Amino acid sequence: MTKTSPRAETRRPVGVRPPAPGPVLTTVPPLTAVAGEPLTAAQRTGALPPDTAPVRVGAFLLSAQFPGQTHGEALERTVRAAVEAERAGLDSVWLAEHHFVPYGVCPNAATLAALLLGRTRRIGVGTAVSVLSTSHPVALGEQAALLHLTSGGRFTLGVGRGGPWIDLDVFGSGVDAFENGFPERLDLLLRWLRGSRVGADGPQFSFPEVPVVPQATESLRRPGLGSWLGLDEPSGPVRFPRQRHDTDGLGAELTAAGRPVAGPPVVVACTSPGGVRLAAERGLPMLLGMHSGDDDKLRMLELYRAAWLAAGRGEEQLRRISRQHVAAGVAQVDDRASQARATLLNAMPGWFEYGLGAHRTVDGRERKMRDPHQYTELLCDLHAVGTPKQCADRLLATAERTGVRRFALLAEGSGDREATLHNIARLGSEVLPQLA
Repeated sequence: MTKTSPRAETRRPVGVRPPAPGPVLTTVPPLTAVAGEPLTAAQRTGALPPDTAPVRVGAFLLSAQFPGQTHGEALERTVRAAVEAERAGLDSVWLAEHHFVPYGVCPNAATLAALLLGRTRRIGVGTAVSVLSTSHPVALGEQAALLHLTSGGRFTLGVGRGGPWIDLDVFGSGVDAFENGFPERLDLLLRWLRGSRVGADGPQFSFPEVPVVPQATESLRRPGLGSWLGLDEPSGPVRFPRQRHDTDGLGAELTAAGRPVAGPPVVVACTSPGGVRLAAERGLPMLLGMHSGDDDKLRMLELYRAAWLAAGRGEEQLRRISRQHVAAGVAQVDDRASQARATLLNAMPGWFEYGLGAHRTVDGRERKMRDPHQYTELLCDLHAVGTPKQCADRLLATAERTGVRRFALLAEGSGDREATLHNIARLGSEVLPQLA
């Protein structure tokens, strides 16, 4: 186990800097829960009564191709990191998908999730996200049902709209799928995951009713305790998974009556007010982006609360679903905060410039890119970057202020495989115990 130096810094993180210029998640307008009635103080802060649910930490793995690396090296680092995350006792791993850019070289998060579910036994595996604008909802629903049933419920399907990239042309869905088609695609996906027979009669998808095979709503076959602990495998000693529980992640979605929904949990990436309202209206938890600070999270939670109440759902339902929101972030653990920051500042700007700069829009529209160095500085200020105590304090402070208690933390910011594995190990051995 890696020990923290006696000289490790222990002060709390400094204040959050304002976002750098460029498109950011701060455009939520003033809200009212009911037309003509102002929000209460609790609504305005997004606050609920104090929640004692545990803080759960997962690893966010983008399969980032840093300059000088091959595609295979980036993917191999992701696989190794996921296995290490389970060994370290993390709650989950979250996988991103991208096309045609080195920012991330995994083109299908659900496919990679299948591999990792086979390589692990206890940890949750989720997509962050599977892009619905370039995926057929039924095909994605079939994949999700397959992974849900064969993994004993360890799979979570995160979905999002994606961006206005050339992907829309390559896969034939067109720019309208990105700009207007997400609600129809999400609704078809949910009907497939929650039903036994599904047909469609919409502008994007129209087909006769067909049976759903396999049905994600079937009862799960649960592994025995020995299998869950890894005691029936000849792989040597296994660290007890501090965060993972048999029921973690299940029942995240609620019906209008407040009952848990069968099938794989679904989360929605929310980067705009429209996305937040859509998630609340469907009773789904949100995935909030890395660039989102605590103030941004509170604004999104405020909008979510208003939409939730307007849909006729109650406070207790809101409390339950709020425990399933996921906040993406960055984690870099070191004996000195300055060294943790230096590690990221030495590697991430080059990756941002190399990876994000490769994006090509579908229709030639202008796109603005943040200054890579300033963006890395911002992420260091917002997230768990520093000594183990500073990382734990940062996560606890966000959980206390916003109520968000699940985190997907980018752990590969160094760009180096061994450094990534070491970083994940320190998250498990030195940060998680302080979150209990």
